[in-house]
Amino acid sequence: MNITLKSQVAVVTGGSRGIGAATVRLFAQAGAQVVFSYLRAAPQARAVVETCGGSSQAVAVHANVAKMADAKRLIATALQRFGRLDILVANAGIWNYQPLPIEKMTEKEWDEMMAVNLKGVYSVIHHTTPPMIRQQRGRIIVVSSTAGQRGEAFHTHYGASKGGVISLVKGLSTELAPHHILVNCVAPGWIDTDMATPVVKNRREYRQAISVIPLRRFGRPEEVAMPILFLASSLSTYMTGEVVNINGGNVLCG
Repeated sequence: MNITLKSQVAVVTGGSRGIGAATVRLFAQAGAQVVFSYLRAAPQARAVVETCGGSSQAVAVHANVAKMADAKRLIATALQRFGRLDILVANAGIWNYQPLPIEKMTEKEWDEMMAVNLKGVYSVIHHTTPPMIRQQRGRIIVVSSTAGQRGEAFHTHYGASKGGVISLVKGLSTELAPHHILVNCVAPGWIDTDMATPVVKNRREYRQAISVIPLRRFGRPEEVAMPILFLASSLSTYMTGEVVNINGGNVLCG
């Protein structure tokens, strides 16, 4: 059975690279029309549009979803361009490669992490829910992290932001259920994206990272995009408020 999103419209934040780009491409292949945001990677965003078959299938919007006005414009673009909104994937996020002890963490570093990883999720959901409520149908999928479940030493603001996302999903799943809007979350472990490149290039750190992963490798962006596609599809009609772990067996949140 093939998964189809034919006649559906999706918004994906952070869709120019990594998990976001893989999700945009997979959604387009499944028949959806996709609007996605990018912040700095304009050439990559154009390449994603081209691989999806052009602007009739995918539209790239320059937007900083940590800003409410940009999030509003992103959602408005999908509604104006395609007339509806069925699926939101809140994927945009940042991570700090260099270890950052809490006593050295600045207010600016804390605020930036929360603005992108947590406020950026709130902002797009805030503007997405009105059209979904009017339709009495919708899917919201948020990208968290295993760090949001177990915490992460020296990256505590990252773990806190991703844990906040999980709590947001849990609350919204109940709040929006009467409107037939399903809200779920995926929690990737180590995935081979630009964010993880410094670790991949450092042999010692990479060996250390994969030593606790039973599959002994980092995941591929497509291996996260596929469960996201499942959650967006008609195969997941009785799932809401769930956290789907995608970590190669590295269950660190016992």
